[in-house]
Order: sequence, then C-alpha cells, then structure tokens
Amino acid sequence: MAKATPDLQQPTLPPSHTGPRLKVLSYNIHKGFSMYNRRFVLERIREVLEIIDADVVFLQEVLGAHRGYAEKVNNWPESSQFEYLADRLWPHVAYGKNAVYSAGHHGNAILSKHGFTFSENIDISTHKLERRGLLHAALKVPGETRELHVICLHLDLYEYGRRKQIFDLCDRVASHVPSDSPLIVAGDFNDWRHRAGRLLEARLAMSEAHKTLHGTYALSFPSGFPFLRLDRIYCRKLHAHSSDALTGKPWSELSDHTPLFAELSFEP
Repeated sequence: MAKATPDLQQPTLPPSHTGPRLKVLSYNIHKGFSMYNRRFVLERIREVLEIIDADVVFLQEVLGAHRGYAEKVNNWPESSQFEYLADRLWPHVAYGKNAVYSAGHHGNAILSKHGFTFSENIDISTHKLERRGLLHAALKVPGETRELHVICLHLDLYEYGRRKQIFDLCDRVASHVPSDSPLIVAGDFNDWRHRAGRLLEARLAMSEAHKTLHGTYALSFPSGFPFLRLDRIYCRKLHAHSSDALTGKPWSELSDHTPLFAELSFEP
C-alpha cells in the first residue's frame, strides 16, 4: 500500500474509548475522472482511499461498465470501478445500478471491511433524465450486537426531486430500519440550499457529523475551490468524534467533489 506523504495524511483521530470505532468516508468520484474530465485518475483515487483506510466507504458516480471508455482510455480497469477500488482493502461490496445507457451503467457503491447481511437498491428517480437510486445495506460490526444500517445516495439536481427523494428515504427507513438500530446515510445530496438536510434531520431525528462538530455542513464542491456544501454524512444512534472535508492536494486534482471523512462510535 502507498505510504502517506506530506500532502496526504490520515485525519487526526481522538483517543479511543470503550466500544468499536468506525471510520467512514463518502466520495463522489466523478466516474474516475478529474474535473472537466481532463484526466482519468481512478488509480490515484484508489491509492489515496487506501491511505485513509476507512471501514466503510460510500461512493457515488461509480461506473459499473462503459464500453466506450474501456476502448479509448489508457489504464482502464478490466473489472468494474467499484471492484477495482475495493480489491485490496474492502472484501465486501454492494453496488446499485441506477443510470443505464447503451455504453454501460453507473450508480452508487458501498465498500466495507465488515460483512453485509443484505443489500438492496431502490429506484428513487423522479424523471428520465436523472436516474437515481438509494443503496441500502446492513452489516455486522465486531463488538456491536446490533446491525449497522448504511444508505448511500445521490440526490437530484432539482429541489423538487430532492424533496420527494427525502420523503422516499424517510419511508424506507421507517419500514426497514429498526428504531434502535444505528444508521448512516451518506452521499451527494446536491442540497446547496440546505432544505433537504433540515427535512431529513427533522423527520428521522438524524444528525450530520460535520454540522454537529463544526456548526455547519462541510464545503465540498468544487474540489479546487469548495464553496458549496453538497456532501453529507448523517447518523443516528452513533456519536461523531471527528469530521472533515479532505481538501487540497491530491484531492483537488482528482474528482470534482472532495471526500468527507468521519469517525463515529456506537451509542448505547
């Protein structure tokens, strides 16, 4: 595995205390390309994700397959992007195929060091031009008796669609997640007006990790000079100990989004 360099250090973590800790990361990888699609950077994305070494990784805009890129782009992986990224560190992978087109498909993925007990992708698209899904999985974390439910999503660009998708998310949680189970909902919310976030917090009694610790959502887009707060890590029955947007190099040279990192512990 690549070693940390001066421009890429692991986030500073507070001292451990009783109970399992969970490092999570959410990242819109822009289909493995840098901003404006100038360079294919999936190999470098894999290297830096391995340095962060999160227990659970929530990915958006992940290509499951693309024949055109496979024929034209140097160093295109033989496997899917999520399998390529997971290969050396994360033995458990779930993928939600959302947008399907003649050349291939893309969607959301969850990479985990801990085994899944189930996974399901739910279509929450509001119109044909933006195919969206809600990837819901549960996993067993050593030292924690309850299942951890995790949901990875990427919401619409338009506010009407985002609002409907938040209601779909709330319905899914109410019907499939026990009230005493720990829950993480992470991804690209496209919520630049912060309305979807307030609705989610009110209806599901969830807290956003960065907002809880720093008073506001993290600046995450565009990666070169972030001024929009689009990406989030929400949790319930979990306590946030740290949360940061990973800005600067090398992240500004990779996707158009910056990743969000958080360290969480389970509440009783």
